[in-house]
Amino acid sequence: MPAGSQRVIEYLKQALAGRGLDEVSRLRPRHDPVPPRVPGGTDISDATIDERWKLPGMPAHARAALQDDAASRPKESGSGHIEHYVGTVKVPVGLAGPLRVNGLFAHGDFYVPLATTEATLVASYSRGAQIITESGGCAALVLNEGVSRTPGFAFATLSDAALFVLWATSALDTFRHVVESTTQHGKLVDMQVTLEGNHVYLGFDFTTGDASGQNMVTIATEAVCRFINEHSPIHPQYGFVEANLSGDKKATSHSFTSVRGKKVCAEVIVPAEVVAKRLHTTAASMIDYWRMSALGGVMSGSIGVQGHYANGLAALFIACGQDAACVAECAIGVTRFEPADAGGLYASVTLPSLMVGTVGGGTGLPSQHACLDILGLAGADHARALAEVCAGLLLAGELSITGALAAGHFTRAHQRLARGARDRP
Repeated sequence: MPAGSQRVIEYLKQALAGRGLDEVSRLRPRHDPVPPRVPGGTDISDATIDERWKLPGMPAHARAALQDDAASRPKESGSGHIEHYVGTVKVPVGLAGPLRVNGLFAHGDFYVPLATTEATLVASYSRGAQIITESGGCAALVLNEGVSRTPGFAFATLSDAALFVLWATSALDTFRHVVESTTQHGKLVDMQVTLEGNHVYLGFDFTTGDASGQNMVTIATEAVCRFINEHSPIHPQYGFVEANLSGDKKATSHSFTSVRGKKVCAEVIVPAEVVAKRLHTTAASMIDYWRMSALGGVMSGSIGVQGHYANGLAALFIACGQDAACVAECAIGVTRFEPADAGGLYASVTLPSLMVGTVGGGTGLPSQHACLDILGLAGADHARALAEVCAGLLLAGELSITGALAAGHFTRAHQRLARGARDRP
């Protein structure tokens, strides 16, 4: 990754100023005795936690800050959530809303729990939610769903790879039966094939019910890989359960143009009077901003064009027990503003790869389950509704931040809410 040579030279001069050769040697490998490993693996007993807090350098005051009540411990809601457990980090949770969603699966008024330490975030999303609600609510629609896993296989020659592709495509129904032996909820619905030299990538597309499904599809894909190794007439030289073509936990053009999780859209028409009353600007000014920001996004190499999807997604994911790392792939998409009748504003968001679930993973932990309960979306048969609420929330955030920038209030809001009087110059 290039950087201006003069900037690098100046930075290194500053970093090394006044340091002798002995201090520069700090960068060399050290072979001091290795400190003890963290004991206990997944054990969450009091005795094992005590042993972890006796590790070298563990400050006593940190234990008090991380000490949780017994009801919050992962063991209270089943194992499989954490290893080397020492406590719980508490993140403040606020409510954004009411957010009126008129979706096929989410249909009602929602108060959305958001966990964050960033002042102004909840206020901004709540303002956007109020705007949507006063405008009659947003339409929301899940358009497609599927979770991908892409094993890769290497062969001796291109011809072997091509012959393997012919066999693999003919074995799709068999692969489906193998998948169904590993899960009651997951289904293999499609398979894409990418041949690159003597490498073959099989793009398995699954549905995963109400679970986000990363572990489910990994286990299913591993079973298919075992079947391939045992039964393929053209045996791979080697293979991997995931060859990095799925877009898992990273922003990719593949996730943008296909689907990973759920593809969902939301739209609203905001009357001119609501824009003026709540955002103190006009639809025309917001469209001007959107046009300039869209070009800025293109010039920066952004995947899609949007303002700050990651803000709302990260806060909702943490509050509701979603896999927070999936924000990397979920926070891509398109926001669009256009003029509506009588000076109003048409606004929409499209998220092609929204990884959410209402069962499994962190959704069963007490605090996270409680946040899903606030939404009325805990448990089975609610994953699609949660996706539609997510889209509505992000639409609210796009309206609010764009309105603040168009009205010239963006900096003022952060000064007022994010900096206390003692912090101000």
